[in-house]
Amino acid sequence: MGLEENLKSLNINEEENNNPNAIDDLAEELEEGEIAGEEDDATSLKKGAVEQTHPLEHSWTFWFDNPQAKSKQSTWGSSMRPIYTFSTIEQFWSLYNNIHHPSKLAVGADFHCFKHKIEPKWEDPVCANGGKWTMTFQKGKSDTSWLYTLLALIGEQFEHGDEICGAVVSVRGKQERIALWTKNAADETAQTSIGKQWKELLDYNETIGFIFHDDAKKLDRGAKNRYTV
Repeated sequence: MGLEENLKSLNINEEENNNPNAIDDLAEELEEGEIAGEEDDATSLKKGAVEQTHPLEHSWTFWFDNPQAKSKQSTWGSSMRPIYTFSTIEQFWSLYNNIHHPSKLAVGADFHCFKHKIEPKWEDPVCANGGKWTMTFQKGKSDTSWLYTLLALIGEQFEHGDEICGAVVSVRGKQERIALWTKNAADETAQTSIGKQWKELLDYNETIGFIFHDDAKKLDRGAKNRYTV
């Protein structure tokens, strides 16, 4: 199955979760005898439909870095908090449909989605030798790209998926940025593949760059791109 087909499959689940009549329709069909079972009352049918889930290959955790709390903390990342861990497509849509999208977040906010047990920090052992690809967007224009980045992550769309740590969307005064964090920055082949696939998935036409976390720690904003695609 190709990238587009996999993303369409995930989007179908969104449509099902957003349709309040879906379970009632299913129950009605079952009651009409199209599928027979020992328990055929509507309540049991609805319960069975709700409990049907589609597990993801990995569990993922959303993290939020509150801009108001940042100003009160001296250590970077100390205001970051895990919000919710999900392991099924249904849990993802239930959460995504009830949280603010990037265009609605306060300036200064950072919202992360990382594989469970990986903290979105340079100090995390899995991230320590890694780096990140970054895309920039006009203010209020990153919502769709953020969603499709999340779908690509949880749907295991990347050829070098084991390299992926997670992604973060950062809301700033004049722009929004989405960064894709990876594990082994020195593996140029894997990182370039990830960058190219990400651009293709999002139909992003601008050049994007990859910065090593080590460079960012030493040089701060002076860090230069090691790879570009």
